[in-house]
Amino acid sequence: MNARRTTLQLIGALCALGYALHAPAQGKYPDRPVRIIVGLPAGGSVDMIARVLSQKFNASLGQPFIVDNRAGASGQIGMPVVAKAPADGYTLVVSPASFLTTNKSIFKTLPYDPEADFSPVSPLVNQPMVLVVKDKQKFPTLAALLAAAKAAPGRVTYASSGDGSPQHLAGLMFETRTQARLLHVPYKGGAPAINDTLAGSVDGMFAVMPEAITHIQAGKLHALGVMSPQRSSLLPNTPTMAEGGFADLNLSAWIGLLAPAKTPRAIIDQLNRAVHAALDAEVKAKLAENGMEVAPNTPEVLQQMIARDIKLHAELVKAAGLTPQ
Repeated sequence: MNARRTTLQLIGALCALGYALHAPAQGKYPDRPVRIIVGLPAGGSVDMIARVLSQKFNASLGQPFIVDNRAGASGQIGMPVVAKAPADGYTLVVSPASFLTTNKSIFKTLPYDPEADFSPVSPLVNQPMVLVVKDKQKFPTLAALLAAAKAAPGRVTYASSGDGSPQHLAGLMFETRTQARLLHVPYKGGAPAINDTLAGSVDGMFAVMPEAITHIQAGKLHALGVMSPQRSSLLPNTPTMAEGGFADLNLSAWIGLLAPAKTPRAIIDQLNRAVHAALDAEVKAKLAENGMEVAPNTPEVLQQMIARDIKLHAELVKAAGLTPQ
């Protein structure tokens, strides 16, 4: 009887060993291709950072990471794809701040919840806003522009890529904090806005760093101040708004990496480590050439950034009297 029991136990052990040897590994991630959704067309800064990550992740994580551009409707086409995807780490999104923050204030309804439908992985880059002007003689400093704006309210003009855009929000913040009144001139996109600023059709622009930095470096635009707590490493000779006398004038069009809500923490942590490894010195230099500062951090920091900016942008949109669409 004991011999029979021992034989059965041995057979059971051998069967279990055979299954373990031939069964697929449990919990291995990733073990198939991963999609990275970008809710914007190819070619911009968000798409650029997504493609940099995909190349790095392909090498470090051993599976293809494929950028999938789902452009249109201010993120309302691409973001829901991720929000409704399985929480398994095989659908990710590289998103600009506006899709997670401003959209909640400028649209009556959204097909996704910026806070409830996503698991933050990491911030990726900062894109500080910078106040630029064409006429350096007329506006040599921030103080000069402020004096002109207060002497003739509504006469100093600034361009943006549209109502509720990062450029517009920066202008609203500037007006709120300085008590100066400017004239907002919205355009249908960042390219025509920066082009008219270069042409002198408007006095200035609160530009996202990537769209202005080459023109600043070429001397075609004059930077009055960056909207960041410290001077930008990309424009070390340009003072901060705080140095100009306004300490609470900070705004960045940051970009982050997120997964669907309830993605296992182990996968989030693995992706977070991969982000930190991907944004190395070589990538940092490449992105700096395009006006982006690498800024990897924890998932919790990205969550805090989203919550903070949702509140801040709501206040700015309300102050501007913008009606949600």
